[in-house]
Amino acid sequence: MVKFRSFLTATVAGVAALTGAAQAQTAQPNAAYVNAPVMNRIPDAQKPASHCGIFETCANTKIGTGKGDIMIRLSGVGVLPQDRDSRAWVTAPAAGLVNHPLNNTHLSTTNQAMPELTVEYFITDNLSVDLIATSTRHEVAAIGSDVPGLGGPHKLDVGSAWVLPPTLTFAWHFRPHKRFNPYVGVGATAMWFHNMHGGEGMQLNSGFTGGPSVNVGFDYQLVGNWFFNADVKQMFVRMHAWAKGGVLDQLGGAGASVKAHESLDPTVVSAGIAYRF
Repeated sequence: MVKFRSFLTATVAGVAALTGAAQAQTAQPNAAYVNAPVMNRIPDAQKPASHCGIFETCANTKIGTGKGDIMIRLSGVGVLPQDRDSRAWVTAPAAGLVNHPLNNTHLSTTNQAMPELTVEYFITDNLSVDLIATSTRHEVAAIGSDVPGLGGPHKLDVGSAWVLPPTLTFAWHFRPHKRFNPYVGVGATAMWFHNMHGGEGMQLNSGFTGGPSVNVGFDYQLVGNWFFNADVKQMFVRMHAWAKGGVLDQLGGAGASVKAHESLDPTVVSAGIAYRF
C-alpha cells in the first residue's frame, strides 16, 4: 500500500512537471512574437497626409469665411438703369431758345449684361470690403413731344456710351462660419463714360458722376474653397450729358444743342462663382 502511494505521488509530480515545461515553451514564443520589432513600420507622425484636391472638401477645409480671407469672384451681371427724374433743355439760337426746358421729354437708357470681376477682403470675421470692376455699353434715346421740329411723340436716337462703374462696398456678414452666409452692405460708386458715339450725326459727351450704393446678397460654400454668390446692388447716380450738331442743327438751326440730367440709379444684379484664398 505504501509503495502504491509513493508510485502515485511520483506519477502526479512527473505529469505536473511535464505540463509546466510545455506551458513555458508555449508562452515563450508568444512573448517573443509580441515583443519582436515590426520591420518597415512608419510612425504615425511621419505618415504622409492624404492629398486633397481643389474640388474636394477635406477634414482641414475651413467652413465659411473669416478674418484675412481673400475672395476672387467672377460673375455675370445685369445693369438695369431706372431712368428716374429725367430733365432736358434745348438751346437753339435760330429759334431764340436758350436752355429752354423740355418738360415732355425724357431719356431712356437700355439694359445691359456683362461679366464682372470682384475682389473681396475680410477685415474681420463679419466685416469685408470689396471692389467690383466691369464695363457696360448702353444706348440712350430721347422720347418726347416738345423738341422743336419733331412734330409730336417721337424717339430720337441720342447715341451710345460705355460706362465704367467701379464700386467700393463694405459688407456685414451675418453667419461667417457657416456654409450659407447672407450679408448687407453700403458703399460708393464712381462712373466714367467713355467711347461715346452720338446718333443722328450728333456729338455726344458726358461728365463724371458718382453716388452712394447699397447691396444685399449671400455666399454659399459649394465644395472646398469654392463659393456661389448672388448679389443685388442699388446705385444712386446721375448722368449729365450734352448733344450738339447733326439732326439738332437741322431742327433748331446752327449751334443747336441739348443737355440732359438724369438719375440713372441702376439696379445691378449678379450671380457667379468665387474662390477663397
